[in-house]
Order: sequence, then C-alpha cells, then structure tokens
Amino acid sequence: MAGTTPGTTPGTPRVLRAMNDRAALDLLLEHGPLSRTKIGKLTGLSKPTASQLLARLESAGLVVATGTTEGRPGPNAQLYAVNARAAFAGGLDVTPHRIRAAVADITGATVGEFELPTPGRRAESVVRQVTEALDGAVKAAGLTRSDVHRLVIGTPGAFDPSTGRLRYASHLPGWHSPTLLDELAAVLPMPVEYENDVNLVAVAEQRLGAAHGHQNFVLLWNEEGLGAALVIGGRLHRGFTGGAGEVGFLPVPGTPLVRQVTKANSGGFQELAGAQALPRLARELGVDGVAHGPHAEVATELVSRAAGAESGPYRQLLDAYATGLATGLASMVAVLDPELVVLSGEVIAAGGEPLRARVQAELTELAASRPRLVLGSVREHPVLRGALENALATTRDEVFDTSR
Repeated sequence: MAGTTPGTTPGTPRVLRAMNDRAALDLLLEHGPLSRTKIGKLTGLSKPTASQLLARLESAGLVVATGTTEGRPGPNAQLYAVNARAAFAGGLDVTPHRIRAAVADITGATVGEFELPTPGRRAESVVRQVTEALDGAVKAAGLTRSDVHRLVIGTPGAFDPSTGRLRYASHLPGWHSPTLLDELAAVLPMPVEYENDVNLVAVAEQRLGAAHGHQNFVLLWNEEGLGAALVIGGRLHRGFTGGAGEVGFLPVPGTPLVRQVTKANSGGFQELAGAQALPRLARELGVDGVAHGPHAEVATELVSRAAGAESGPYRQLLDAYATGLATGLASMVAVLDPELVVLSGEVIAAGGEPLRARVQAELTELAASRPRLVLGSVREHPVLRGALENALATTRDEVFDTSR
C-alpha cells in the first residue's frame, strides 16, 4: 500500500479512536475528573470529537459523570472520571509467616485488604491459603472472587519458567510442588502471574516512588533476606531462570564461600550484611543487651538506634553495616553501571539518611562509577503495592482497549 511503512498497520479510524480513548482514560487516571473542554485541550481533540469520545466511553462503562465545575465564570461544566468499578485487580504478598492480600479498583485505589497468618512449617495446603487470603480481601471489598480481573502473587525466589518450580526460596514451605501452579490455575477464575517479591518493590518504586522516571536502576532490599531487583532500559531483568537479583548468594570479601547456596538459603553477601548478621556483629562490637528474636526485627531495632549514635559501638555498627552493603553493591555497580540505586526494606529504612550517606560515601570509594543512592519512598506494603501495580497495568491494557 502506498504511503505505508512495511511491517506497520495503517491508522484505521477504529485504531485511531482507540488510541484517543486510551489517551483520555490515562489523562483521567492521572488528573482525576476533567471536563470535556479540558480533555479536548489535553488531547488536542476538537470539542465535537471529545464529546463523541466521552459518549463512547460512558456507553462502554469506562467513564462516569461525577459532577460539575464550580467557582468559575459561566455555566458549570460536566466533569467525567474513570469508572472505578470497570474492573478490579488483586495482589498477594507471600512470606513464610503470612499472606497479605489486597484488591484495587481500576483507578488504583485499594478497596479491600486481608492478612492470613501462616506460622510454622505446617504441611498446610498452599492452594487453600492463597484462596483464603484472596477471598478475605474480596469480601472486605464487597466483591466476589470472580470480580477480580487479574491476580499477581509475589513470593521470595522465582518460579523457573522451564519447570514451574519455585527456586531460591527453600524457606517458603509448601510452595515447591511441581504441580502447584496448575493446582492454583484450576481453582482461581482469573489469570494469575507470579513475580519475585523484590522485583515487585522495584515496580512500586518505579511507578510511584523514588525511581519514578528512571530507566536503569538497582534496588537493594534488606528485610528477612537480602535481594536486589535490576531494571534495565525500563524493564525488569529476571535472567534465564528468574534468579537475577538473588544477591544474598553473592560471594563477597570478608565471608567464606558457601557451597550449595540454593539448599543452604545463605551466601556471602547475606552473611556480610543480611539481617541475621547484624545481631552477631553488634555483639562483636560490644553493643549491650542485644535482643533475641526474629532476625529482621532485631536488626531493624539495632540499625534504628545506630542511626542516631554519634560515637561508640552503635556508631561502629552503622559504619560496619554501611561498608557491608557497599561491598556487595560495588560488584553490582561494576557490572550494571546503573544511574540510580534505591535502598529499601525495613532494615535499611531504619538507618534513614545517616545510613544512606555512609553507604554512598563507601560506594564512592569502592566502585568505578558513581550512581546516586536514594532511600525507597514506598514504605507501606511495597511488595503488595507492586503486585497491584503489575496487575493493574495489564488489566488496564485489556479493559481500556476499545478497538475490539
């Protein structure tokens, strides 16, 4: 066809209308309720075309009239907003101790949450746990399971795409059956995606937080374990088996090599700067009264106290922790050369700006490039928020497509 670039699709009226529809819906998501005139200005469409667009979207159930403008000269203008009930998406954040579930409407607002404790290593059905957690969230939202358009489940480790088995997460009981994904697919009525928990934190930070607008960054997470997420060219890099970012196993100076790390669930970097290393390090430095309990909780409390210390053992602890984090980061920076490093997770967040500044100074000495270090800003349930953002992105692509 003359004037058409080979390999492209001509801009048919239906395709062009769908493109305008999506642009308008994205503007409504970003700005909230808008008038027909404002939508026309933001999209470059004429008033008649904008009116036709809104009528089409309202008829499809994608937008609703929400009131009128007030306080301006002239007649009040009708305002339109995305219909929040056009679709719903769900997310799950799975740890060995609990499953946290949430449902969001198409605008991204959380409409239902639920937390299911899963303590101990009981041989309890993972399928039952997942469905119970999801049902708790949809019930809180006043919905049913079938109302959820898509579900994203975040877990430690990653499901190997060639076998369907969970790898790098031996501490998550019950999730390693080779038939688990098929069993879940059989009972859940919506499409389900599975993603590494730290990758989901990076999704949340890129779309809503400290990495917004950045295409190349590393996120280092320290909570119950050490992990990283790698974003290259705006996309998550998962690697061949999904194991990219499992840096807890990274061999680093100052720790012995650990053999068969996938079975031991440990490794060099984890032993140097993971949550379980901090209580031991504190005792070695002479910190008095180090508590006993879950590693992440004890480590968070220690780092929080160390962040406010000007001298003494706590100050030494903060410096040693910063050096440990920077040691592992230096290897990642040498290979990836990111523009930004996001420091996240409860243990790191407890150190705040004093810890960030020390890690930045140490990394400047240890690494050839000089990425900027920032603290993560999505602090409330970042894994769950990332799961919802992932589920919402695909849901919007499907529901907002008016070309079909």
